[in-house]
Amino acid sequence: MGVRLSGGTPKSTQNVRQRHSNSGYASSGEDLEDDASSQAVYTPRPQSPRVGVSGVLEFVFWILSSAFIIYYGDGRSNFISMLLWDTRIRRVALNLGFICISLNCAIVVYTTWWRIKQDDESFDASTSTAVQIVVMIGILSFLTFSVALWPIWSFLTLPLLLTLLMAFIAVSQHIPPFRKFRSQADLLRDD
Repeated sequence: MGVRLSGGTPKSTQNVRQRHSNSGYASSGEDLEDDASSQAVYTPRPQSPRVGVSGVLEFVFWILSSAFIIYYGDGRSNFISMLLWDTRIRRVALNLGFICISLNCAIVVYTTWWRIKQDDESFDASTSTAVQIVVMIGILSFLTFSVALWPIWSFLTLPLLLTLLMAFIAVSQHIPPFRKFRSQADLLRDD
């Protein structure tokens, strides 16, 4: 665990400069503000979660299986060209599924952007309904994609869509988070 001085450079706890003796401040109290700004502030280092071998293997499995589905599609053409030009797909259900996914992405991006602008209490109170809406729209999009792709894969549609969903979840964990970036002057101000 490191110690940060007012200059922002990490130092060990043995090298902390102190401006007072055991009997009090050396300069009779006029140096209080300067002394308060140079005291050590303990900042714990954030612990990154450790991923075991099974987690890495699971991640690789979902990515490779979804790449297989996207590359081979139905055996005659890949998944993307099949979605674009195959006549067996029910287009109304497919378009409704894409609308649901676009709406979900818009809600997630908006609540993330709004989270940056708001404080924690108002965000937690107002986004509980947004989470419920995102879940309901997600279930609706899964059902509409199942209906749209059922003529091609029949019973294999459900595990294939679940595999693509799990690959999306595995990849989305590695997207960097949105944060409210503050300048160093804002971090050092006390007023």
